[in-house]
Amino acid sequence: MKQVKIVYCTQCGWLPRTTWMSQELLNTFTSQIDELILVPSTGGIFDIYVNENLIWSRSKNNGFPEIKKLKQLVRDEIAPDMDLGHSDR
Repeated sequence: MKQVKIVYCTQCGWLPRTTWMSQELLNTFTSQIDELILVPSTGGIFDIYVNENLIWSRSKNNGFPEIKKLKQLVRDEIAPDMDLGHSDR
């Protein structure tokens, strides 16, 4: 099973960003993602996991990923041979 999990801070108001990123991922990886989980948390967290592997952490990466970068990171984990079109350029 290919799973994406986004842990986000509710205190910081990051639900809109989280749902937008989720929508982008689901639109791009329509048949590759089996499950996408949103986990509300606190303390400024914004971490993204693919199959339990941390691929992005706001605190470690000093901010949020650009959607192009996020799609590349997810692709590299779940469908390495997939062409992302303009997101690969």
